[in-house]
Amino acid sequence: MTVTPLSYCTNVHPAEDLDGVLAQLDRYAEPVRRLVGTDVLGLGLWLPAALAAGLADDPALRAKLRTELDARGLEVHTLNAFPYGGFHDEVVKHSVYRPQWTDQRRLEYTLDCATVLADLLPDGARYGSISTLPLAWRTPWDDADDAAAMRALTELTAVLDGMASRDGRPIRLAVEPEPGCVLDSVADAVRWLAPRVDPRYVGLCLDTCHLAVSFADPAETVAEIHRAGLSVVKVQASAALQVEEPASEAAQQALADFTEPRYLHQVRERTEDGVVLGADDLPQARTELPALRTWRVHFHVPLHARPAAPLSATTDVLRAAVAALASTVDELPHVEVETYTWSVLPETAGNGGDTALIRGIAAELRWAAAQLLGQDGGVR
Repeated sequence: MTVTPLSYCTNVHPAEDLDGVLAQLDRYAEPVRRLVGTDVLGLGLWLPAALAAGLADDPALRAKLRTELDARGLEVHTLNAFPYGGFHDEVVKHSVYRPQWTDQRRLEYTLDCATVLADLLPDGARYGSISTLPLAWRTPWDDADDAAAMRALTELTAVLDGMASRDGRPIRLAVEPEPGCVLDSVADAVRWLAPRVDPRYVGLCLDTCHLAVSFADPAETVAEIHRAGLSVVKVQASAALQVEEPASEAAQQALADFTEPRYLHQVRERTEDGVVLGADDLPQARTELPALRTWRVHFHVPLHARPAAPLSATTDVLRAAVAALASTVDELPHVEVETYTWSVLPETAGNGGDTALIRGIAAELRWAAAQLLGQDGGVR
């Protein structure tokens, strides 16, 4: 029986160089593996651009990283190449969308990640995946930007095709739609990608927090992707914050605890007639949205722990999306738990030092194994 690769994304940990990444393995990843109780644990590795370039230029360094992973019972099927660097700066916000896909640096970073991943993939891996941003933040963007992004993706595809011929298995790019971006929703991504890309090497990263925030139907979304001849290369298993009565004083007080300066937390509200209204961050939502119906907030919350009332989480969307995939494809794509927000969760929900973080990540992985993959005995 094929085992779906299940990983947790290391963008939850701050590190900008190889020493920092190796320290993460000892401080967090190996303790998570032991706590989960598995011989081998998957990591969705995040490598900042400078580190990816250094590894890509030095086969000995790549071999060292592979050896260090193997020694700790860790394996890598997927890389997260959405953040270019500085993902734990005091303020990230819109900078996470730069450089965009019109910038040569984005292409070079992604090519470096492909080179690294090819040497990290387990021997039995079917393919490797690299998730990336949905082209750019929505403004400014014009036809010339469209053309530049397409040229970059065409160049990337040619390199990936050569690598697949050499190695016998593909590295695939997973474009991750996100509210507020050029490819705001999966529907936007399908319309843009389907006529332009080679689906052997470019597909979708289905981030289920983003999917929930867009108010798209999970089953119809999966069907739409496959009707267009594309595929889900990677699932980022994530849940959004949900607020049933956003105008209430209790809800606004609860949301105040999630209003923080580091990351962007887009908010969407679907009106009675189905129109989805948006605000680019939680502070703006209070003045820009009518707050008459449910809000969904781009704030990744732990999969296993329901937020305190009057808030909730969109884990039902995550379950439905994976179930739809399971009924559509013969083998599920990579599944990566991506709750990068532990450091900015309200104190009662997420902080408490290394022990709390390790326990939280382990609990998420157990939840995902049981609830999404039907692996009641554990992660593997």
